[in-house]
Amino acid sequence: MEFTITTLLLASLGAFLIGMAKAGLKGIGAIIMTIMALVFGAKASTGIVLLLLIAGDILAVMYYKRSVDWKLLMKFMPYMAIGVILGAWVGKDLDEETFKFGMAIIILLGVAMMFWNDMKKDQTVPTNWLFGATMGLGAGFTTMIGNLAGAFSNLFFLAMRVSKTTFIGTAAMLYFIMNLFKVPFHYFSWGTIDYQVFLLDLKLLPALFLGFYVGLKTVDLFKEDQYRKFILVMTAVGAILILLK
Repeated sequence: MEFTITTLLLASLGAFLIGMAKAGLKGIGAIIMTIMALVFGAKASTGIVLLLLIAGDILAVMYYKRSVDWKLLMKFMPYMAIGVILGAWVGKDLDEETFKFGMAIIILLGVAMMFWNDMKKDQTVPTNWLFGATMGLGAGFTTMIGNLAGAFSNLFFLAMRVSKTTFIGTAAMLYFIMNLFKVPFHYFSWGTIDYQVFLLDLKLLPALFLGFYVGLKTVDLFKEDQYRKFILVMTAVGAILILLK
C-alpha cells in the first residue's frame, strides 16, 4: 500500500489517539474511526484499526491488570460476544447510512439518560440484567461493524459507578478479549486483515506507544467526577461525529 505524507500523518494521529484511549481516555473512539475512515475507507479501516486496538489492549492490560473487576466483566461480555456474531452476520449487507444514524441516536439518548441521572436527586441506576444485556449487545454489534463499542460499554461502566481505575482496567480486559474474538471474522469473512495491513500497523506502532504514554499522564490529571463528565461529553461528541461522517 502506497500513501502520501498527509495520509500517513493522519494515520499516525489515529494511532496516537488509540494509544491515548487505551491509556484510559475513553469516549474518543468515534473520533479515531472518523480519521481512519477518511484515510483508508470505512470498511477497510476496521481491520487496520483492529490490530492497533489489540496492540493497545496489551499495553492497557499489562498496566491495569490489578484493577479488573471480573464479576462485572462477566455480566457484560457474554452479551457483547453475541453482538459481535450478529454484527459479523449482517455486516456485509447492512445499509451504512441507516446504521450510522440509528447508532448515533441511540448513543446520544444514552448520554442524555446518564446526564439526567447525574442531576436528579434519586441516584438509582439501571443495574438489572436487561440494561447490561442491551448495552452488551449494542457494544458487540457496533464494535464488529465499526470498532465503536466504547459508547455502549462506557455507559454500562458509568452506570455501575465503579472507580476510575476499575473502569479502565475492566474495560481494558474486556476489549482485549473481544478484539481477539473479532479477528477471525475480519480475516476469513470480511477480508479486512492481511499481511499488508499487518506491515502498515507495524509502522504506526511508535505513534500508538507515544499516545499511550501521553494518555497515562493525562488520565492522572482527572479527578473521579471530572473523569466521568469527560467520558460523557466525549461520547456525545463521538456520536455527533458519526452522524456528520
